[in-house]
Amino acid sequence: MECQECQQRAATLHFTQVINGKKSEVNVCGVCAREKGYMTYPEDSYSLHNLLAGLLNFDTNQLGNLEDASLKKVTDAQCPNCELTFLEFQRIGKFGCATCYKTFSKRLHPIIRRVQSGNTNHHGKIPKRIGGSLHTKRKIESYKLQLQQLIENESFEEAAIVRDQIKELKEQDQELGDS
Repeated sequence: MECQECQQRAATLHFTQVINGKKSEVNVCGVCAREKGYMTYPEDSYSLHNLLAGLLNFDTNQLGNLEDASLKKVTDAQCPNCELTFLEFQRIGKFGCATCYKTFSKRLHPIIRRVQSGNTNHHGKIPKRIGGSLHTKRKIESYKLQLQQLIENESFEEAAIVRDQIKELKEQDQELGDS
């Protein structure tokens, strides 16, 4: 499609404008869009990286002017394994190695919390059809560890209670398996 303004270059941008209920659409090239005032920022600022960086509050312009020393230290941190800096990570949008996650964890934790609506612990997803028995088996394993510790501490009365709980869970698991 050709630019509607200059009819010389390919139209790379599509703008829809609604004014007083009237809808108008314009297909223009980047040069004409800047000249006609459709956009006041560089055309290449609409990359996927910049979109994600905006969502995660990665403002690279502000990072250069940080006055908070602790945050500045985190942004200047460098991975000991691949030598990637936090500023390079922000520019590229990818980590260089697995060690980067540990190196930049202080800066990533608030971002992950914001993106995941406050949930920072991942427990995995268990399919519904086997979820019940899997949860029961995990509970039995944790009770077995608790039982072992109680026996070592010679808390035999509490150990008997935990042993009965294990037996009860095993019976429930057996009943679920039969049905």
